[in-house]
Amino acid sequence: MADGTPLLSNIFGFDSYRPGQAEIISAVTSGQNTLAIMPTGGGKSLCFQMPALCRDGITVVISPLIALMRDQVRALREVGVSAGALTSGNTPEETERVHAEIESGKLKLLYLAPERLAGSGIANFLRRINTSLIAVDEAHCVSQWGHDFRPDYLRIGELRRLLDVPLAAFTATADAETRAEIITRLFDGDQPQIFLHGFDRPNIRLRFEAKNQPRKQILGFADLRRGQSGIVYCATRAKTEALARALAAEGHAALFYHGGMDSADRRDVEVRFQTEDGLIIVATVAFGMGIDKPDIRWVAHADLPKSIEAYYQEIGRAGRDGAPADTLTLYGADDIRFRRTQIDEGLADGARKGADHGRLNALMGLAEAHVCRRVTLLDYFGEAAPACGNCDLCDNPPALFDGTEPVRKALSAALRTGERFGTGHLIDILRGTVTDKITARGHDQLPTFGVGADLSKREWQGIFRQMMGHDLARPDPERFGALRMTEAARPILRGEATITLRKGDTPAPRASAVALISDEDAPMLALLKAERRKLAEAAKVPAYIIFNDRTLIEMAEKRPSNLDELAAITGVGAKKRAKYGDAFLGVLLGAAPDPVHPRRQALSGRASGQLFDRLQEAQAGLVRGADGTEKMMSCSASALARLADQRPDSPEKLARILGQRHAERFGACFLEILRQE
Repeated sequence: MADGTPLLSNIFGFDSYRPGQAEIISAVTSGQNTLAIMPTGGGKSLCFQMPALCRDGITVVISPLIALMRDQVRALREVGVSAGALTSGNTPEETERVHAEIESGKLKLLYLAPERLAGSGIANFLRRINTSLIAVDEAHCVSQWGHDFRPDYLRIGELRRLLDVPLAAFTATADAETRAEIITRLFDGDQPQIFLHGFDRPNIRLRFEAKNQPRKQILGFADLRRGQSGIVYCATRAKTEALARALAAEGHAALFYHGGMDSADRRDVEVRFQTEDGLIIVATVAFGMGIDKPDIRWVAHADLPKSIEAYYQEIGRAGRDGAPADTLTLYGADDIRFRRTQIDEGLADGARKGADHGRLNALMGLAEAHVCRRVTLLDYFGEAAPACGNCDLCDNPPALFDGTEPVRKALSAALRTGERFGTGHLIDILRGTVTDKITARGHDQLPTFGVGADLSKREWQGIFRQMMGHDLARPDPERFGALRMTEAARPILRGEATITLRKGDTPAPRASAVALISDEDAPMLALLKAERRKLAEAAKVPAYIIFNDRTLIEMAEKRPSNLDELAAITGVGAKKRAKYGDAFLGVLLGAAPDPVHPRRQALSGRASGQLFDRLQEAQAGLVRGADGTEKMMSCSASALARLADQRPDSPEKLARILGQRHAERFGACFLEILRQE
């Protein structure tokens, strides 16, 4: 089939496409210019890998990071696909192998970093090797409105024009502005076929908490997920190191990662995270974009991300195998001030700063949401969804109150002090707390002094945090972070609008871990993981390259007992079945499985395999003829496999496969079996 469906099971080990994949693969395979926005973990890479196998020539994949390219190449070669990368990280042997496979016509996918497009001869080289398709991974990197802008991506559109080949662009995060810029820069404004196949990751549990002893909150979250791979994102390099040490002191395997480290040390952390189970990385946002590890079970933010797109991209690194995953995002007033100041003090123009404030507003709307977080998140990306039942607000709806009057009092206090003071001083005024700073400025004489004495300091902190979250007040970088009222607050101050707030002092229940597997199957999963680790160490590849967690969980639950049953497990393709099938069946059965002829092994999981068994069984009764007195004769496994695959329907066709002598003895019996099939 043009969309490569027969290859899906045999090579990649999948019974069916994920939602949206089939339509995208069909469009790309047929040569249409395509822009696909799909959720992280939704199977974007398959949407250009499958067309590459179905089309003539070479598919060139532009990908942002060497580590990401190397992981995808390694995974493709593991399932039998000829793929290679030309990067600065190649050994001479790797580069020589890539060129040899190009010259022999074997190579189907060639990965290149965008920086390589700067070479003067790159277009001629790609034309000479018969490039028939350009695939752009992480296409949002072309947009200056995006969160990972890469200037070298700007060369891709010109390359498409020079080669005159179709282009398929893929990304997980692209709002309307980013999509428009992708179309302009990559497709010269020509309208590609656009697929917007959802941002929902239903396997990921969403949770936000206001900061209250944040280190303790992170340690508690990690403790419930002990032994699972996770990432903790921090806003500063110093915090990554301190939090990694704190996790290690609690007995976790934890490392830190940030841009200030030596490149060799960073690479060592990346390699360890790829190859070791249960490792926690505490990192700045420098970590993650090049990580293609599907079994990350949780992501925590110790500080507020910079935008809703960044949040979505970062939590999307969890649960890419489709198994349950958890997230936790901590935030506080200091985070909001920090992010607002970052925007205001940046070098962007006014329009860009306004857009960045809008993105931060959307994230704060998610943090301070009153209803299902997934509904709020997907609404930002233009999708409607029912309540998910898999977030903290669905489990524990927040207590709400009419915050109109307290907000008016807070705004009045800020205005009456000339918008020159931060939260702490304004709370002292509202609560009527006498301090030297207040008396020195005469703020104890203000009409707002003491009007909020009925609320505790913590309650007022929650109100101010939510005011900043709703963008009713912003820190002014020119006044050392003093709160300044925004236009959005004026209707509330004038009595033209009301606002509902969450009770900020309501303690959040402790977040429990999602069970990946039943207690009954957990011991078998542990044995399967141990076997995977042994094979991965021997092959010097990450464990998930052998099989990911989801595949092992399904094995532990379904307990396949032979290669046919193993073929029905998600992610077990033909090459992996041949390479690792006996090892994992040995674990599942508790003993080495019976040997299977390679030709029969190749038919495992297919109807032809069952037919092969019937033919072989029938043959056993005829090896000495119908009466048991003739000379011993049998058909080769290769001949039986051809019969099972081709299913001849006449004595003449059968004889062409078996030969006349074998057809005379086995033909009538075999034809009857084939007719029954």
